[in-house]
Amino acid sequence: MVTVNTVFIEHLGEVDAYLGMGIKIVAGLVLGSLVGYDREQKMKNAGIKTNVLICLGATLYTSISMLGHGSGVDYDSARIPAQIVSGIGFLGAGAIMQDRGNIIGLTTAATIWVVAAIGMTVGYGFPIMATIFTLTILSVLRLLGPIYQGFESTKNHRYYHIEILSNADIKNYVKEIVFNITDRIDELHEEILDKEKNTRHIDFYVYLHPKKMRIMGDQLRDIVQVEKIHYHQIESKSINKGGSTTLADD
Repeated sequence: MVTVNTVFIEHLGEVDAYLGMGIKIVAGLVLGSLVGYDREQKMKNAGIKTNVLICLGATLYTSISMLGHGSGVDYDSARIPAQIVSGIGFLGAGAIMQDRGNIIGLTTAATIWVVAAIGMTVGYGFPIMATIFTLTILSVLRLLGPIYQGFESTKNHRYYHIEILSNADIKNYVKEIVFNITDRIDELHEEILDKEKNTRHIDFYVYLHPKKMRIMGDQLRDIVQVEKIHYHQIESKSINKGGSTTLADD
């Protein structure tokens, strides 16, 4: 009978197998949740549950390969982690979509990829190192967008008031389209005009370049349930700054 008594954890060395696996599970759960929470806030398909499962799955597969390596079983322990790297690509590919010639979802796909890497790092017994990488990834997701936009010239940007008439609840879909182009929506409101027909009126404000406004307008028109869409430029003083929602990237 094959038995495994210890596993490796950085700074602790060889510890009891169950204690070590418990540390890895908790680390994978927490670190996957941190990245998933960021994606959940930005209303992406790969949210908390998805990222936690990816991180825990990579942790488990890697840990099992390490357990087998230390149990006297004669096999290539690097084969399972190698399959994680290639296999996670199929999951990431599912997050990438093409819309009117534009590719969206690349950041989500890349996030799935690095979350698997975090899980593998934990699985190998390096939860502290994985935490450092997680904080670095969160910094990239949170800070690079605003920094980039800070360098981007806004002298040609304008405030727009957008109104949409639809026959279904499309508020979340509208947000997803808008947040792929700009990082802010001001004063988004939805009103049900007819409960039987589910007719709804959505209006909100955005601040962006006229060219991007035209692109976003075309994408919003392509939503099947949209009956009418109208937008016009307004003065910035009409915007209530306190009512904004800020999100970023894809």
